[in-house]
Amino acid sequence: MPKTTILIVAILTVLIAIPLHAITVYAADVESQQVNGWLLWMTQPIVVTLLLCIASMGVVLQAFSPHFGFGGILSILALLFFYVIHMIAGYATWQSIFLLVLGVILLLLEVIVPGGIVGSLGFATIIISLLSSGTDTMHMAYAILTALIVLVLGMVIMMKFFGKKLNLFNKMVLNDSTDTEKGYVSNKNRIDLLGQEAITTTPLRPSGTAMLGEERIDVVSEGGYIDAHKKVTIIKVEGVRIVVRESHKD
Repeated sequence: MPKTTILIVAILTVLIAIPLHAITVYAADVESQQVNGWLLWMTQPIVVTLLLCIASMGVVLQAFSPHFGFGGILSILALLFFYVIHMIAGYATWQSIFLLVLGVILLLLEVIVPGGIVGSLGFATIIISLLSSGTDTMHMAYAILTALIVLVLGMVIMMKFFGKKLNLFNKMVLNDSTDTEKGYVSNKNRIDLLGQEAITTTPLRPSGTAMLGEERIDVVSEGGYIDAHKKVTIIKVEGVRIVVRESHKD
């Protein structure tokens, strides 16, 4: 997992930082009044919503993929396009880029160190970054809400209709079952003791101890009181619970 984390963070940083740096250097010589109409159109709410929804769909695809692939790349490219356009237009800043990268790192740390707190901080940081990068805070809030709805619906569709399982949490959840078919035994079930006789060393009220040869065992009477130094017969073994019955009455 650490190698995957480093790879994703590196790709995200390179794809966002280097192009943005080159673009901002180029755009430094262009006055804000000369920004082309297409650039302003690309910052409109409907386009922003579409980009964030594409990023959400990429997250859904990546969440159900065992390795970093198409879904992750799709999300990165959608976010890259969003931040490039908004940085050229003068809305996004390097502070918002820093918040985005920080949020992604925190989300990746949540996979390594689960608990919920780190992941929640990462999610909140990404939301703040997006809100601070848009042309209008209210429009950005609606776009983010729409993208989150797409994210949730995508998750539900993948799990309910396609029967997919979240590979994202494979390292967070123990999937192996500790059953007897896989060689796990919670307590040794000593069925070989059935029918053997022992001598009580303490009164059974109804639990106590008895000697089986040279071995001291914990036993439980079938129901009634049995005095010490009485001969008992083992009639049932349930895990560590050994049930005995008095062999004879004095």
